[in-house]
Amino acid sequence: MAIGTQLAWDDSVLPFQLDRSGIRGRVARLDGALDQILKQHNYPAEIEALVAEMALLTALIGQTIKLRWKLSLQVRGKGPARLIATDYYGPTEEGEPARIRAYASYDADRMVETKDPFSLIGEGYLAVMLDQGQGMLPYQGFTPITGRSLAACAETYFAQSEQIPTRFSLSFGKSTEPGRPSRWRAGGVMLQHMPQTGGVAAAEGSGEGGLLTHADILSGQQSEDWNRANHLLDTVEELELIGPTVTPTDLLVRLFHEEEPRVFDPQPARFGCSCSEEKVRNTMSIYSQKDIGHMTNEAGRVTADCQFCGAHYDMDPVTLGFEGKDAG
Repeated sequence: MAIGTQLAWDDSVLPFQLDRSGIRGRVARLDGALDQILKQHNYPAEIEALVAEMALLTALIGQTIKLRWKLSLQVRGKGPARLIATDYYGPTEEGEPARIRAYASYDADRMVETKDPFSLIGEGYLAVMLDQGQGMLPYQGFTPITGRSLAACAETYFAQSEQIPTRFSLSFGKSTEPGRPSRWRAGGVMLQHMPQTGGVAAAEGSGEGGLLTHADILSGQQSEDWNRANHLLDTVEELELIGPTVTPTDLLVRLFHEEEPRVFDPQPARFGCSCSEEKVRNTMSIYSQKDIGHMTNEAGRVTADCQFCGAHYDMDPVTLGFEGKDAG
C-alpha cells in the first residue's frame, strides 16, 4: 500500500515495516471499541486508565495472530488493582474485524486517587496466553511487574521470553470534541526488531532484577538501527497518537521517512464478547446437581454474569449439572 494513502483509522491496527533498519511495527487506534469496553462498567478513573492501556497493548500485540486464534493478556497484582484481563480474537475469516474485550477486578476499599494508576497493581506478574485452537496446547508466558507502566512490562516480556527487542509508545484518555460527548480514545505505536537467528542472549540481563533488555540482545549495526528508530519514536506527540486529524500513514511519514516505511493491510478491531448461554451450561456440566443446589438463589434460579460484557444468564437448575443433563 502506498504511504500517501488516506486511511480512516478509528478502531484499526496498521502493520508496517522500516525497510532501512529491518524493524517492523504497528500503529493502533481504539476509539469506539475502547468506549464500548469501558461503558460496560463503572470503574474508577485509575482502573479505566489501566484497562485502556491493556486493551491498546492487546490490539497492538494481537494483530500478528492467525485466523481464529485467541490472545489473552492478564495482569495480576497484590495491590488494589487485582486483575486486568483482555482477550483478542483473531478474525474468523479474511477481511473480518478482530474482536477485543477487557475487564478489571479491584478492591474498592483499598483504592486511592492517584496520578499513577500503575502503582495500584503492586507486586505481581503479566501473563501472555495464546490459544491456537482445538487440538493444540495453549502457550503461556509470564514476566514480573516491572518498570513504570504496563507497556514497560510488555517490553520486558518480549525481551525476556521471546528475546525480541520491543518498544511501545502509547497515549490514552478521555477526549471531548465540540458538540459530542466525552469518550475514551487510545492510540499507540509498537516497534519490534525482527527475530534474530544464531546468537542467544545471556541468562542474566542488565535490566531491573537481572531481566533482559534490547542492549543484551542486539549489538553492532542492529543496535544502532534499533536506537535510531527509537530516537525517532521519542519525538511522537500525544495528539499524533490519539488526535482525530492525523492518519497513521501521515504519522509514519513524519516519524520514519528516512527509514523507508512500508505499510500493509490494516486490521479493523471491534468490541466483541464470546460468552453465551451454551458456554455457561457447559461450565456448569462439571458440577453435580447437589452442587448446583448450592448455587440456586431464593427464586429457584441459577444466574451468571459475564465480567466482560455484562450479559446476564438466568437458568433453571433442573437443566444443569451432570445428573440433570438430559432434563428440560
